Amino acid sequence: MGKADFLSPKAISNRIKSKGLQKLRWYCQMCQKQCRDENGFKCHCMSESHQRQLLLASESPHKFMDFFSEFKSGFVELLRRRFTKRVHNNIVYNEYISDREHIHMNATRWETLTDFTKWLGRQLCKVDETPKGWYIQYIDRDPETIRRQEELARRKKHELDDEERSAKFIEEQVRRGRGGKEEEEDPVYTELKRESEEEALAKASSTKRKEPSSASDSRDKKRKSALEQIIEMEERKKQQQQPLKTDHWLQPNIVVKVVTKRLGDKYHRKKAVVTEMRDPFTAVVKMIDSGDKLKLDQNHVETVIPAPGKRVMIVNGNFRDTEAVLEGIDEKNFCASLTLDSKGKRVDVAYEDFSKLA
Repeated sequence: MGKADFLSPKAISNRIKSKGLQKLRWYCQMCQKQCRDENGFKCHCMSESHQRQLLLASESPHKFMDFFSEFKSGFVELLRRRFTKRVHNNIVYNEYISDREHIHMNATRWETLTDFTKWLGRQLCKVDETPKGWYIQYIDRDPETIRRQEELARRKKHELDDEERSAKFIEEQVRRGRGGKEEEEDPVYTELKRESEEEALAKASSTKRKEPSSASDSRDKKRKSALEQIIEMEERKKQQQQPLKTDHWLQPNIVVKVVTKRLGDKYHRKKAVVTEMRDPFTAVVKMIDSGDKLKLDQNHVETVIPAPGKRVMIVNGNFRDTEAVLEGIDEKNFCASLTLDSKGKRVDVAYEDFSKLA
């Protein structure tokens, strides 16, 4: 019997059946072939090409198992890229298998989606079981993200420590200001008694004689108390100690590191020298390894911390545009000790506020 004509009903039906996903039990993952029915799958398993593929797999099983493990990487990549919040695991799986060329789960070491979800909960994600099923949430464990979160938490803790020290200092000053003065006694409440007319007139006359002293008391109240003066002094001192930081820090003749991934692996995490400033936020850099010149924004680069004893440039803060020598690094507080060239003074500067000199 000859092959059906291209426009015949049978040929059209065959083309319609070939589109989309068929039953999973009639799919051969080893040969990546989808069969339409049980008879077709049986014929395929008896074919020479299938037997040859099985022989190849038996010779190097690790190679094929590594290929099948791409199910996990593809699933996790889709979860990380598309679903940033808590989501039902079946929603992610349905979107993953919408690709006809995806790796089927029955070819991996996980038999069901529930087993795979539990494994993700032990390795990469946060999962919880509800009456509606399993929900999953991706946890970003990128070292760069974790470092930035730790640095932000450290800065907040440092600010709280400064406020606590300031509050303790104020309390100490107030205590010293009181000195040996006795604390005010608690008020004593007496019984209310009606006064006679003669006593009322006598009190009125005495109040008139005491008016000048009451006026002086009101003037004293207008004056600032010692506590208010101490608070103002602490605020002025804190303003003087705060670093004069700006939102731009790039400068010529400093070494920076490229952190953006948009330029590919050729430039990612590679060092460069700032040769020219186009504006406060954009610079032309020359790659140290290849000599290529790139125009980058300051968000695409970060400062470089050299070895102790090397020269650096302070790019932000109170000592901006000052050259210094790196004396030591404080990894716990994310800062370094620098000796200023102009004054010979030693200061502590945060990692992002200085960079290696070219």
